[in-house]
Amino acid sequence: MKKVMIYTDGACRGNPGPGGWGALLRYGHHEKILSGAEQLTTNNRMELSAAIHALVALRTPCKIELHTDSKYLQQGVTVWLSQWKKNSWKKSDKKAVKNADLWQLLDQEAHRHEVSWHWVRGHSGHPENDLVDRVANQAIDKLLNKE
Repeated sequence: MKKVMIYTDGACRGNPGPGGWGALLRYGHHEKILSGAEQLTTNNRMELSAAIHALVALRTPCKIELHTDSKYLQQGVTVWLSQWKKNSWKKSDKKAVKNADLWQLLDQEAHRHEVSWHWVRGHSGHPENDLVDRVANQAIDKLLNKE
């Protein structure tokens, strides 16, 4: 099974507002950078989108180390997700899980792989996290400059 390192980040200007996401996939000496943007979104949706797009880009099942500066993403997957599924996408307070559409996509894609989820401190000089942060913000700039 291929071992792939993934670094993801989401960004938003206003929350909600225009947002972007970036991902770096690394397999051996090969690297691929992915990005995208949406006109009206939230930071959390962009964090989820980065992880989803990174996992979708892998054509075959892989062993993945995924690094994110989003505790929402990391804890969502490792702590909250199984309970949300058991509770029909409701939180313990019986309210609907926010971004359930993206959580369901992420869960579906993650199950194709063996994923370890890692949190890294954002904006702390972590080279790959800094790179995907720049990529996410460049995606927003590109979106805004098209108008």
